[in-house]
This record gives sequence, C-alpha cells and structure tokens, in this order.
Amino acid sequence: MPGVRQGWSAGDRAWAAGKLMLAWIALLWLLEAVDVVTGHALDGFGITPREPSELADVVPSAFLHFGFAHLASNTLPLLVLGFLAALAGLRRFLLVCALIVLVDGLGVWLMSPAHTNTAGASGLIFGLFGFLLVSGFAERRPWGILAGVLIAAVWGGSILSGLAPTQTGISWQGHLLGLLAGVGAAFAFRRRAASRALTWEERP
Repeated sequence: MPGVRQGWSAGDRAWAAGKLMLAWIALLWLLEAVDVVTGHALDGFGITPREPSELADVVPSAFLHFGFAHLASNTLPLLVLGFLAALAGLRRFLLVCALIVLVDGLGVWLMSPAHTNTAGASGLIFGLFGFLLVSGFAERRPWGILAGVLIAAVWGGSILSGLAPTQTGISWQGHLLGLLAGVGAAFAFRRRAASRALTWEERP
C-alpha cells in the first residue's frame, strides 16, 4: 500500500510477546537463585513503608521474591497475563508495566503496615489482570471485552481472595493498588479508533 509500511503480523507479535515473558520469568528465577546463594541478601530490596531510603526499592521489589514457593505461585499468572497484555504491542506493554509497578510500589510504601517488608510480582499480576479486564471496554473492542470476561472467569476468584484484608502473609494493599493501577493504565494507554483501524500497519 503506497505511503504505508507493513508492520508485524499477529504471529510476529505473539512470538515477541512470548520471548519477552519467558525472558522476564527467567530473570525472576535467576534473581531468586542469587538471593538463595547469597543468604537472602536481596530480600533487603523489598519495600519497608515510609522510610525515605526505601523509595529506591519501589522498582526492584517487583522483581524479587521471598523464596521459590513465593516465586512459583506468581510464575504462571505473570506468564499468561503478561503474554496476553503484550500481544497489543511491546512498547505499550512496557509502559503499562512501568505505571503499575511505580503506582503499586509507591502505594505500598505509603499504606503498608510499619516494619513490614514487601516484595514480589503479585502487584504487577493484579495490575495486568485489571488492565486486561477493562481495556476492551475502554477501547470499545468486542473481542477485548470477551477476553476480559474470560480472564475474569478464570482468574477472578483468586484475584478477589487476594484482596481480603483478613489474609496473613500477603500484601492486600499491594494487590488492591496494583489492580487499580492496571485499570487506570487501560484508560491512560488505550488505543484510539484510528490506530485500531491499522491493526497490523504503521504510518511511515
């Protein structure tokens, strides 16, 4: 087509999204292995609330876990939800993740109980769930709405249970803030009608 450069195909996007998420998961497991070998030296990069120096840990905390069991519980939902979110474009996906991680981490720093240490990818997972849940509605895409409904049917129960303040050993504040950040990201980074019309094409 004159004046238009062909972009990625659906297969290209799926391949790129898959590689990105596999690399992301591999990084998390590598970091946890380093943490174990060093006597859990990386646990100190979790977020301790309302300590000014802990603001530097807002981003690193999203990549660290308290043991392999903690990481294993986050691996599958992060892999699946991250892959689905990345299908719409890697640049957009990374912006969405950055927003969720920053909002969630700052919220945990402000709202979590004193003398706690919070780390893990669960805030990002809840954020990606919120993003996928409402992005179809925000962009008025029937297939996106259907995907959101299916995601709610599969993951909704565990998401709701993770928001319960009565649970011990989890940061329900981080879960809630991540979910709200993901919903906000769906509107902040929603695609316009004109860009959706060029699904697999880009302007020169």
